[in-house]
Amino acid sequence: MVLAACGGIASAASCDSIAAGKFASTTISSATIVAAGEFTPPSGPKAAIYKTTPEFCRVQGVIAPTADSHIEFEVWLPVAGWNGKYLGVGNGGFAGSIGYTALGEAVANGYVASSTDTGHQGGVTDGSWALGHYEKIVDYGYRAIHETAEKSKAIVAAFYGGAPKRSYFSSCSNGGRQALMEAQRYPADYDGIIAGAPANFITHHLAGFVWNAQALEDAGYIPPAKLKLIETAAVAACTASVAPICGSFSDSGVLSRGRSTSTNPSQNVRRSKNNIT
Repeated sequence: MVLAACGGIASAASCDSIAAGKFASTTISSATIVAAGEFTPPSGPKAAIYKTTPEFCRVQGVIAPTADSHIEFEVWLPVAGWNGKYLGVGNGGFAGSIGYTALGEAVANGYVASSTDTGHQGGVTDGSWALGHYEKIVDYGYRAIHETAEKSKAIVAAFYGGAPKRSYFSSCSNGGRQALMEAQRYPADYDGIIAGAPANFITHHLAGFVWNAQALEDAGYIPPAKLKLIETAAVAACTASVAPICGSFSDSGVLSRGRSTSTNPSQNVRRSKNNIT
């Protein structure tokens, strides 16, 4: 009975009336109907998933819990056939954009879905926005995901006339870290959380990236032209005569697990950017 009611529920408010709704610390900039299969992202290629999306109400807004906050978010709500569930989607790297493809996939499967840029615009490896902006760091760290969940569920209630029966969050990498932060700080936001490959303990995690970058600079740099030479030397060390040590090659060319072997690429590779021989 509940499933049938959710699938055929009449909206309590029209899509465009959501723009006039009052949500704490939030400005709704747009609430419009997008025809089935007609969504075009503001940048980048039009993914195939958009062709499968049903007609939905696209709500765009900005949340400002502090004077230095500017958290852009979107909520996509199927006009018909809603499965009664809400899905929050996360971001990779330093975030900085709305996850349109993930929104499309969710709506195509009957979910209401939301995404946020976490409070800034930029590429996933661009951290320049953080300098001198503590509140934006907090927004990125955990607050934006929580605020988006709260506002999205309020929009769901306004549009459908009732709360979602279940709320989930799913993402990976930095999105997995977001998932863990939600579970730790705001366990009431979601009924279920998928934290894929979480980039948690982020200070140590990123310090490791810095170490890797430094190790591969200057004397540690191996030019691309030498990578094949290293591969050839490693494979040559694992001939049939030393198969018990290195393992053996399958028909697909994959080396099976062995004990260990080593080669000395420094005999063949000069680690210099400017002296490739």
